[in-house]
Amino acid sequence: MNSSPIKGIRRKKSLLSEIKVLVVGGPSVGKSALTVRYLTKRYIGEYDHQSENRYKHEAMINGEPVIFEILDTCPKSDKDLLAVDSIQWADGFLLVYSILDKASFDYIQRFRRHVLEIRNIGSSSVSKADQQQQTGASSSTIPCVLVANKADMVHLRQVPTHEGEQLAKEMECYFAEVAAAEQVSSIADAFNELGREVHSVRRRSKPPMSSSSTHSTPSLFDRMLGSRSSAGIGSIRAYARGKSDSALPKD
Repeated sequence: MNSSPIKGIRRKKSLLSEIKVLVVGGPSVGKSALTVRYLTKRYIGEYDHQSENRYKHEAMINGEPVIFEILDTCPKSDKDLLAVDSIQWADGFLLVYSILDKASFDYIQRFRRHVLEIRNIGSSSVSKADQQQQTGASSSTIPCVLVANKADMVHLRQVPTHEGEQLAKEMECYFAEVAAAEQVSSIADAFNELGREVHSVRRRSKPPMSSSSTHSTPSLFDRMLGSRSSAGIGSIRAYARGKSDSALPKD
């Protein structure tokens, strides 16, 4: 399913930045309802899909057009923590639990540990400093947002707001309680915040520009004379008339 492109974006899609988002949560927390609400602004209450769904959607992040590739996952049970391939594929994670279901909150915590293990972060046998030196990663380098769904049904709440806030603090990520049945803007805010976090991590992970890359390409004239950088300025000699020049035939 492809949503309508944003009006005014005229660049070729191949030139747009792509952000791969994995929507993660236990069964029946409203992942699909949130995703479709974001894509279409419509609410569909009941879903009965038995497989993952993939979507593409154009959005504006920090004034720049991007393409979200969204994978709406479908775990078979609350013990299904998703395949390694899916986790390695994602640039960022939209983590969803239901405030009506404490087990779904516990699922997010197990999934987080699962991701840290897959990305070689959090091993008890290696210190945190050594992990970061070896992998260049920490939990804050895994872009994610935490979303508590079904906030319109507070009379059935099982997960207090402060527990969601505390988990988000531990994960160093954005947190929001939303209701897919009633809200659009807050759901869009969560996706957009995830996009901004992905961009931020990408900027921080870029290697510094090497000194050699700052030199411009030598001109034809420089190449004819020789490389100044390899042999130094002394390798370029001024021409001086020598004795042998007098023996040259005159025109």
